[in-house]
Amino acid sequence: MSAEVILQSLDYFGIVVFAMAGALRGEEKSLDLFGVLVFSIVTATGGGTLRDLLMGNLPVNWVKDNTYIWLALAGGTFTFMFTRFWRFPVGALAVADAIGLAVFTVLGADQAAHMGFSPLIVIVTAVMTGCVGGVIRDLLANEIPLIFHREIYATAAIVGAVVYLVLQAWGLDERVFPWLAMLVVLILRLAALRWDLCLPRFMRTLPRT
Repeated sequence: MSAEVILQSLDYFGIVVFAMAGALRGEEKSLDLFGVLVFSIVTATGGGTLRDLLMGNLPVNWVKDNTYIWLALAGGTFTFMFTRFWRFPVGALAVADAIGLAVFTVLGADQAAHMGFSPLIVIVTAVMTGCVGGVIRDLLANEIPLIFHREIYATAAIVGAVVYLVLQAWGLDERVFPWLAMLVVLILRLAALRWDLCLPRFMRTLPRT
C-alpha cells in the first residue's frame, strides 16, 4: 500500500474520530440532533479548512471531496444514536479527541512538508490542523478551548510535528514514520490525561502596585 493511500485512509479515519468527539461534546451539552451534527462537522473539518485556506489549497478539502462531510455526518449520527441507548465509557471524549489530534497533526505536517514549507511553518500547520477544530467546538460549547488549558495538548502536537520532521530528515520510509509521529502525539496526550501532566501556569508572585 502506497504512502498516499495510507495518509488518505488516515484522513478519513481522523474525520470520523473527530466527528465522534464533537458529537460527544454535543451530548454533554444536551443538544438536539442538528446541534450534535454541527459540532461533529466543525470539529472534524475546522482544522483542515483553515489549513487549506492559509496554504491556498482551494477549494478546501471537503468541498473537493464530499466524503469528508458524509463521514462527519455518519460519525455524528452514530454517536447520537448510540448515546440515546448506551453511555460511552468515561473519558471516551478525551480519548477520541486525542486520537483525532494525533492523526490530524501528522496530516497537517505532511501536507506542509510536501509543499516545501520551512520547518517552522510545518509545525504551525500541524498544530493548526490538529487543534483548530476542537477550538471551534469548545467555543460553540461556551467553554475555554483545551488548547488554552494547562493540559498538554498543543504541546503534544508540536512535539509530534518535530518528530515527523526529524524522522523525515533521517530518510525513514514514508509508510512508517508518520505512524511513529502519530504515536508520539497520542502517547503524550494520553499520558497527560492519565497523570495530569501540564505546563507551568503563569502566576503572579509579587503584590499588585
